[in-house]
Amino acid sequence: MKLIEPILAWSSEMTAFRRDLHMHPELAFEEERTSRLVAEKLQGWGIETHTGIGKTGVVGVISGRSDNGRAIGLRADMDALPMQEMNTFGHASRTPGKMHACGHDGHTTMLLTAARFLAQERDFEGTVYVIFQPAEEGLGGARSMIQDGLFQRFPMQAVFGMHNWPGMPAGKFGIKAGPIMASSNRFHIHVQGRGAHAAMPNLGLDPVMAAVQVAQALQSVVSRNLDPLEPAVLSVTQIHGGSADNVIPTEASLRGTVRTFSDATLDMIESRLRDIARLTCEALGCTAEITFDREYPPTLNDDAETRFCAQLLLELAGERNVDQAIQPSMGAEDFSFMLREIPGCYIWVGNGTGDHREEGYGPGPCTLHNGSYDFNDALIPLGASYWVELARRRLAADPA
Repeated sequence: MKLIEPILAWSSEMTAFRRDLHMHPELAFEEERTSRLVAEKLQGWGIETHTGIGKTGVVGVISGRSDNGRAIGLRADMDALPMQEMNTFGHASRTPGKMHACGHDGHTTMLLTAARFLAQERDFEGTVYVIFQPAEEGLGGARSMIQDGLFQRFPMQAVFGMHNWPGMPAGKFGIKAGPIMASSNRFHIHVQGRGAHAAMPNLGLDPVMAAVQVAQALQSVVSRNLDPLEPAVLSVTQIHGGSADNVIPTEASLRGTVRTFSDATLDMIESRLRDIARLTCEALGCTAEITFDREYPPTLNDDAETRFCAQLLLELAGERNVDQAIQPSMGAEDFSFMLREIPGCYIWVGNGTGDHREEGYGPGPCTLHNGSYDFNDALIPLGASYWVELARRRLAADPA
């Protein structure tokens, strides 16, 4: 890929910054140190900086050489995960039970590097808003920033995001219009029965048997109600009930997740889940209380902005390094909230297979949300160069 020379020259410095973030992970809405360091960097480079947006979010405002009325947003996430790091190399997490296992430390560093160059050169038109978002991992930090007035305070025509993707060779990109990541939704089914001695089941109403039958019946929702060409996942991931071998309990519960690429599919699955849980339990003399939480919507790339980004990537990285029909993921991403407000595009950049990890990495694979994961620092100049070129070209002309 065509990399920007000053950005390449900063690689060692920015790698050290990324590794410092990795050593000091902070969970969702707890990114006090991370936000402070980001704000200090932006202010040190002469960038107008706003903090406390969506609790711990930071926005930098970078004005170009002239104001043509156009503005875009570039977004990176900052939070870590509540999990134990298995790596023992020098920059491993120093906080037990917390780890940057998704590469948000790298995303933050790539965007900071781009912001540094854009502020130094100012060789673009309009305005670039660099958005450092908290709480991507399950708590909806993007939604919180929006509710805190992100797009009113910093009006923009488009917003862009990027995520490292393990397994994809470093230097390659994945992009597609429409759905690239799924919605994320949780359900909880509380089954109420009547307890009894396990030797006298006729005196009770067994919530464990009801929960088991509900779990089995739910597997028919996708396979027998949905067009086979429409992707969706319904997984029962927990069943709880009982405390003794000789006691039929009074209650049991099921929990799980639903992933879809469309709201219509999600509506159907929720409706069938509610009916199956309620009626199956009633048939067995029990009752069901159902909670269905819609967490993150699907991440849907805008057609025009995706065409623009794809063409840019083809010019920067070459056709063989750009997959324009990437297989979407059933994982979820709260950048989806931003894309519901304004057009934009979310891409993947290959993180490699783990060969970049230094001696002392854990026994597991270098995959997201794994204790042996580490961000590939070779991506810092690559991602930053993409951000800079995107800002230059997108602000110069509307996408075709």
